[in-house]
Amino acid sequence: MNDSYLPYKLTDEVLVELIVSSKDPLLFKVLYERYVLMVFNKCLSFSKNSQEAEDICQDIFLKLLVKIHSFKGASKFSTWLYSFTYNHCVNYYHRNKFKKFEKNASNIEQMCDEVISQASEEDLSRLLKLEKLSEALELIPSEDKQILMSKYQDFKSIKELMELHNAGESAIKMRLKRAKEKLLGVYNVVYCQAAL
Repeated sequence: MNDSYLPYKLTDEVLVELIVSSKDPLLFKVLYERYVLMVFNKCLSFSKNSQEAEDICQDIFLKLLVKIHSFKGASKFSTWLYSFTYNHCVNYYHRNKFKKFEKNASNIEQMCDEVISQASEEDLSRLLKLEKLSEALELIPSEDKQILMSKYQDFKSIKELMELHNAGESAIKMRLKRAKEKLLGVYNVVYCQAAL
C-alpha cells in the first residue's frame, strides 16, 4: 500500500466499500477511530454513566462490524451511523429500563425525599412540571419523541434532520410542529391529572 492510498485519507463511503469487500480489520479500525467519540457521546446521553456508555459503544461497533454491509449510501455514512447508534441506544434503554428502575428505586425515592424536604413551593412546582413533561414524552409515539430529542437534546439542525429522516425541509418542520403539539396535548392531560 503506497502513501497515496493510506486509509485515513479515504472518504467514509469508500472506506466502507473497502471494509465490506476486504474484511480488513485495519480499515475498520480507521472507521472506529473516526467515529468512536460521536458514538460514545450519544451512548452517554442515554446512560449518564461513562462505564456503561463505553460498554454500549463497544456493542454498537461489534454490531456495526456485522451489519456494515447494509449501508447502501442513500445518505452520508455519518448520518447512517448516527441513526444506527440512536436505534441501538433506544433498544438498550427500553430493555434495561425496568431492571434499572427496580435497582435504583430506593435510591431515587431517598434523593427525591431529600430534594422535596429542602425545596420551596416554586421549586416543587418546577419539579412537578419537569416530571410530568418527562412522563408525557414517554407517552407520545416513538417517532415523535425521536425527532424532538434529535432537535432539542442533540441540537440537530433542520438540514441534519432532513438527512437523518430522508425528508424535505417543510416535511421536517411539519413533523416537529405536530410532535410538539402532541407532546403539549399529552403534557396538559398528565399535568392536569397531577394537579387534581
